[in-house]
Amino acid sequence: MSPAVAQRSLVLAAVALLAATAALALSGGGAGRKSPAAARPAAAGGWYEALAGARSPAASGVRTACGKLLTPGSLGVSHPVLPCGERLVVAFGGVEVQTTVIDRSAPQPGRQLELTAALAQRLGVKGTQRIRWRLAEPG
Repeated sequence: MSPAVAQRSLVLAAVALLAATAALALSGGGAGRKSPAAARPAAAGGWYEALAGARSPAASGVRTACGKLLTPGSLGVSHPVLPCGERLVVAFGGVEVQTTVIDRSAPQPGRQLELTAALAQRLGVKGTQRIRWRLAEPG
């Protein structure tokens, strides 16, 4: 192996290590730290609490990590751990809405969930609020 190829391989390995470290930090997988976003109920029916807020309205017209095209009327949540298409019930202030995970991107700092603007409006969430969520009943 030539010195140039060896050096290139070393640089690529360093970049891969840096990317893996950044991914762990963003996902809350750091040592000794449990990410509240990673909490997942074992079965449908159990309620969990999370800090949530509306994603930027500028996100309209963008495709999510789940392949969904965001529109002003899109109802859904972004969660970094739950799979695309997972059906959830979110609740705030006595209002419950059944929705799905439409994005897997990391939420803004201080939040575990991001709501589409339309879902936040339907729930009455302004800014960052503590909401309840659970898996939807199968059916």
